[in-house]
Amino acid sequence: MGEDRATRPGAPRIASNPANAGRPRRMAGARQAQQWLLTLLPAFPVLLLVLRLWQLSRQDMSTMLLLVQYVSPLGLLSALLIALVWAFPVVVLTFGVLGRLLRLSAPDRFDPERSLLASLTARTPGWVLTAAVALGALTWQLRFLPALLMLGLWLLALRTRYLHPQEPTRILLVSVALPLAAAILAYSLLGPAIWTALREGEWATAALLAVPPVTTVLVTGPIPGWIAPALTHGLAFTVAAVLPLVMGAVFLRVPLLPTAAIEVAPKAAVGTPRTEAPDPTASPPPDLTAAPPPASGAGTEVVLGALITVTDTSTIVLDQTAGVRFLPNGQVQSQVLCPQAAAAPYSLVSVRGWPVEETALEWMMPRRPLTDPDMRCAGRLPGAK
Repeated sequence: MGEDRATRPGAPRIASNPANAGRPRRMAGARQAQQWLLTLLPAFPVLLLVLRLWQLSRQDMSTMLLLVQYVSPLGLLSALLIALVWAFPVVVLTFGVLGRLLRLSAPDRFDPERSLLASLTARTPGWVLTAAVALGALTWQLRFLPALLMLGLWLLALRTRYLHPQEPTRILLVSVALPLAAAILAYSLLGPAIWTALREGEWATAALLAVPPVTTVLVTGPIPGWIAPALTHGLAFTVAAVLPLVMGAVFLRVPLLPTAAIEVAPKAAVGTPRTEAPDPTASPPPDLTAAPPPASGAGTEVVLGALITVTDTSTIVLDQTAGVRFLPNGQVQSQVLCPQAAAAPYSLVSVRGWPVEETALEWMMPRRPLTDPDMRCAGRLPGAK
């Protein structure tokens, strides 16, 4: 039997294998992986930001360098944080469940010095898991909240079984009674929405709402030890490979620059040269080919695009064809900020007035008042029919 090292009752126990005594100690694989992870992790957000600017410039290096020069780093980080704040609960809760399942099912294979999954599990405090659940409740869409409930109850049940193995009453309450009560409550609230999703043919929405509550009861205890290492590590590697792709796909659709409509006057209407006053006694020469004076607003255009910056001499805009236009400030007659158009909802399902595609923050925060859209944001001049 190996020796159990614990500092206090109920503390995580790490078993040492006496068969390795006397052998030369190799550098821990988990420590090497953790060093590489800490080295590469800060580079991932930078890579996402560079790829977004590269896509915004339509793969033109000069345009991208101009964007890098003028785009605010704080604006880039704000867009990155708002778009990908949901990913933190996904990583923490998913790896937390897999690591605790491995520790409970195959304790002899749970070695924090050789497994990165075991190392992350042993070093993640409980308050981080609690914060991840709270953040997920605010930033995940309603259709994903049943999955959040499932992960949270799994973590609680696995932790209780590990820390209190000699208390069957507590284990029964946390592993069986609590998941059953949560499933009954969830189905009482989500039942009409599940039926609506099935009736409308939204099978993905119906599965996201219906499957997690009943699945909560299944993984509240250990699984066979012979399959636990392969299953937990395989799922962890799958999540680690797929999640960056999903994050990149989401962030590449996030706007980084404000959209503006700028009314620009023609060059002939700006800075008209001064002429001397004509002699009133002199008769003007006949000009039979003279054209009538231009109508008011003739030649004025509305430039739609992303506003990069405003310098002392020009307003720099990235138009809808990804071309950079330098508009002289003397020709700019007016400009208006165009709000981002709301995305058309994919699902018509709601739970007591809460659409399944909205987060709790979006549902609770006040809505922007509806106003008549500015004609310039549609590319038309004011007063044009």
